[in-house]
Parts: sequence; C-alpha cells; structure tokens
Amino acid sequence: MNENASREGSHVQEDVVRVGVVQLTSNDEVERNLDAVERTVRGAARDGARTIVVPECFSFLGPEEGKLAIAESLPEGGPILARMASLAKAHDVELVLGGFWERGSDPEHVFNACVQVAADGSIGAIYRKIHLFDVDLSDGTTLRESDTVSPGDAVVVADTRLGKLGLSVCYDLRFPELYRALVDRGAIALTVPAAFTLHTGKDHWEILLRARAIEQQCYVLAAAQTGHHRQADGSGRRFSWGHAMIVDPWGAVLAQCGEGEGWCVASVDPRYVERVRASLPSLRHRKL
Repeated sequence: MNENASREGSHVQEDVVRVGVVQLTSNDEVERNLDAVERTVRGAARDGARTIVVPECFSFLGPEEGKLAIAESLPEGGPILARMASLAKAHDVELVLGGFWERGSDPEHVFNACVQVAADGSIGAIYRKIHLFDVDLSDGTTLRESDTVSPGDAVVVADTRLGKLGLSVCYDLRFPELYRALVDRGAIALTVPAAFTLHTGKDHWEILLRARAIEQQCYVLAAAQTGHHRQADGSGRRFSWGHAMIVDPWGAVLAQCGEGEGWCVASVDPRYVERVRASLPSLRHRKL
C-alpha cells in the first residue's frame, strides 16, 4: 500500500481541521472496492484526518449496467451506505463519498451523487452531479455518462467541521461558474471526487484544480481514481490519472498522492481563507 507523504504550508493555526483525500483503483467488484475504501479511510484517520473525501465511482467502476444493479435510494440507503456510515462512526470522521450511485425514479438511469456522511453516520448533504461526461477522446476512449446517469440541477454546500464545503464531482471541474455559485453560498473549501481519464488528466487535472482554488480563494480537496481499472474477468481498457491532491486558496499543492492506492492529508485553516481574500479581494471586485 502506498502511504503518500504530504507537504504543508506554514499557516497552520490552532483551529485548523485535518482533511484527507483518498486514491483508489476501483473495478466491478463491489466488496473489493469497499474493502479498499475502509483501508484507505483508516489510514487517513490514523494520520489525523477528520474529514475525508473518497473518489468518484468508489464502489463500482465497470460496465454501465452494473451501476443500475447496485444503486441505492437516498437518504435511506442500503448495504453500501450502511457500511460507509459504520466506517464514519467507527473512526469519528466525516466522509464525502464521490460518485455514489443513487437510485432515482427512472429505472434506466441513476444519479452520480456526492454524499456527505457526518461522523455519527447520518447524511448531511447530497449533491447530484450536474455536468455529465459525454466525450470521444483522441486516444479512442468513448464515454457516454448520460446513457445511464441523470443530471442533477442543484448547487449544494454542506456544513462540516471545517466550515462550508462546496460539493462537486469530476467533470464539474471544467465549469468555473459552478464553483463561483458555491462560493456565493459561503464555501471556503471545495470537493472534487473524480475519475479523471489518463488522457485528459495528465494535461488538465492539476492545472484546473489549482485554477479553481485561486479563482475562488478556497481549499480544494480532490480525491481520485488511478491506474488500470481491470475487471474481475481480466477485461477493461479504462485508465485513470490519479494524483489526488489538496490545494490551498493561494493555489499551492499542500499534499499529493503518488502511484497506486493511498491517501494524503493536510490542514484546512478557515482564517487563512479570510486572509487570502482580504489581501487579494478579487471576489469583491467582481462585475459579472
């Protein structure tokens, strides 16, 4: 297991909250994937994280029909949510579960939901991914998320230990207007649980994360899928970029995962957000 080292800035103060982001290589084996979530969350909690972000597709990343089979209704949930709630309670941590497959009213589609689970195991907030990834990439990768996923339509900010946390998922990262709306609702940190493809991630992932942090003067907590998503039968052509990271409001990368499964941890200081916004008041200077 790769326990990834973190690098932190010098602005840590007494009221900081330690946060963690997880990196996984999920496939079509749900129990295997959930075991990996438990393993990495335990590691991040052991390293002091109190709020931990888990990547998109954490429970299942495989053939499209598989998400329909394992989807659970929210807020009541099923075995996947129950296991994650127990994990949060066992380690007294908040979890942000990116890419939770949520059953909706359409039997042919699910929601790609970002679910905040409080430390007592209750659901604090649910965001349903607004921007769906329908692309034909130059490396031959074709993805049609809208074939099995319905889009959400609401901007969601969660109340957490570290303050107001703006929720988003993966492809949302390319739409800065969403993050401006989250800041307008009080967010001081933003979550980006993702399964960025290798082809796009190598060129765009870090740049976009740091840009969102600088533009919105927020911390960015970006959990990630990584590597080759080989299915149980040995098939599977999908690769993810990885490099889960935590970025501060000045755009500095505080912590970053290396190769393979792992986690990294850093500190969120709400007073640092205030200082950055006061020293460079670009949010107040907006005209549009």
